[in-house]
Amino acid sequence: MKLVYEWNPDIIDIQEIEIMNDIEFSIRVLSPSFFTTMKHIQKIFETNDVITDVFVYTYSDHEYRVVVRKDYYGDFILQLMKCRLLTKVEWKEELP
Repeated sequence: MKLVYEWNPDIIDIQEIEIMNDIEFSIRVLSPSFFTTMKHIQKIFETNDVITDVFVYTYSDHEYRVVVRKDYYGDFILQLMKCRLLTKVEWKEELP
């Protein structure tokens, strides 16, 4: 099973790639009403008990690079959903 998600392209642009034991996201927030949302998500992961779960790097123009440890992938995706940056999250069967 694989976790898949969808987003509103008017609110966010998101890409992810797998790099060894991490998933790296390139995220650009496009809607002004969500400009502070990634900062909120960053604070959630910075203040939890796990230091190495998610690293958020902030760039200009509301762009972020987010490095997520594979075992925290679901936590990060669900946090994006909770903050309404994603519109749908579901498990899908992976094809052999």
